[in-house]
Amino acid sequence: MTQTALIVIDVQESFRARPNWSVVNHPDIADRVNLLVDAARAKGDLVVWVLHTEPGTGGAFDPAMGHVRLIEGLEPIAGEPVITKTSHNAFTTTNLQQLLTQHGIREVVISGIRTEQCCETTTRVASDLGYEVVFVTEATATTPLPHWTMPADASLEEILADPRTLSPEVIVERTEYVLAGRFATIRTLDELAGLPVPS
Repeated sequence: MTQTALIVIDVQESFRARPNWSVVNHPDIADRVNLLVDAARAKGDLVVWVLHTEPGTGGAFDPAMGHVRLIEGLEPIAGEPVITKTSHNAFTTTNLQQLLTQHGIREVVISGIRTEQCCETTTRVASDLGYEVVFVTEATATTPLPHWTMPADASLEEILADPRTLSPEVIVERTEYVLAGRFATIRTLDELAGLPVPS
């Protein structure tokens, strides 16, 4: 076992159950994550799988609805922890830090959904906890982000028509700007997995 852990955050069917999945920037996120998983396993890195849950809400993240499971094509192997969280970051409501300490982890590699939300928040917390953090933007995914004044029940069409809505490209750029050199090192799939980004 090395001192590096790959953290796969919220790559779950819950997102595919939502209307805005049709405009996600990386619909092939499972393939991208698998490139990192294969490389991590080959190096002897720990792989930790994280699922987001919102029990009792009746939504896509409520375990009772059946969507809180890894996207098809992703499969943990024996010894790889699968943890569930109820906060945006993967530390606050889980035993993730304890797991990493038990395995002697000093560096974490971040991938998952959504780029600017759970992935970015986990990165910031991990950095503050003293971990070296690698953020693999190409192995994260997100969807257009509506302006904060947009009604919660706005349709996807309304969100996309609003000129204030941020595109995934803008979100990714902003996330990299705020993380790089402060909370994380930005790395590519090619650098970590030795393979080109899926086309």
